[in-house]
Amino acid sequence: MKPLEKYNPAVLFLYFLLLASLAMFAANPVMIAISFLAMNAAAVAYCREGLARAYIFYAIVFVLTSLANPVFSHNGVTVLLVVNDNPVTLEAVMYGVMTGFMILSVLLLFRVFSTLMTSDRLLYIFGRAFPKLGLLLAMTLRFVPLFGRQRRKIEDTQRTLGLYKDENAIDTIKGKISVLSAMTTWGLENGIVTADSMSARGYGLRRRRTSFSMFRFERSDLVMLLVVILSCAFVLFGIATDRLKTDFYPRMQLPPSSIYATVCYILYAGLAVFPLAAKVAEDIRWKYLRFGSLTDLQKPRKKAKRKAEKKETEI
Repeated sequence: MKPLEKYNPAVLFLYFLLLASLAMFAANPVMIAISFLAMNAAAVAYCREGLARAYIFYAIVFVLTSLANPVFSHNGVTVLLVVNDNPVTLEAVMYGVMTGFMILSVLLLFRVFSTLMTSDRLLYIFGRAFPKLGLLLAMTLRFVPLFGRQRRKIEDTQRTLGLYKDENAIDTIKGKISVLSAMTTWGLENGIVTADSMSARGYGLRRRRTSFSMFRFERSDLVMLLVVILSCAFVLFGIATDRLKTDFYPRMQLPPSSIYATVCYILYAGLAVFPLAAKVAEDIRWKYLRFGSLTDLQKPRKKAKRKAEKKETEI
């Protein structure tokens, strides 16, 4: 198993697209639980920077999503309590919780996606067929971290100049508006410069043009592509034929247990855990190679030490 970054970008894009589609349209608590746990582990493995702050945002999204459904939907037969003549049912609460976990799974999946699918990979996928779309996606992904770094630079500069010296609400609001204005100007200027630079290089011309790329479609990419398509097709057939269907209204009923459903869960778990498995395999291989190289470096030293001890013994 090679590292996930070594696979062809088109294969990775299709993999993340199908995995997100299954997570969103399955509406199956077992699959959503698998996706949530697997994407949490993958996010910790691939994008640890800023993950703690992101989890705060994810927690707020989960709470709002879980509470929104029982507040606006009163379907179901199991009434937990009545608020202003509006019943809060167990079925509505469980559906809201499941929806919250589904949204968190998709958000974590796209966080891993944004880490792996860099701008050059998106240009490789969309550059020839849809050059403007490819450039737009590449610039968007590139400007997200740049905006964060530039915002911190501007805030630090203005703080050094004494902008936030009063530490009150009005001063803070004025400072944030000033930073937003500077960021807007900076973003527009960078967008225009990038567009002019790409136009000067002939990007997006209608006539045929060559482009250099480091990515190649290898045999391992074909194997992964076939495995992903066949596994997703098997699971999608189960969703389309209601073999994985979960009913929440009027009474919650879990999907029926069958051999087909069990195989679908195993296939989906394999797809969801694949990024983490590839990362773990890469770390193990790296440690093994590093240990082997250190051992090879120590062999001449041990050999020289034995020779020196042998000479001392002869003397």
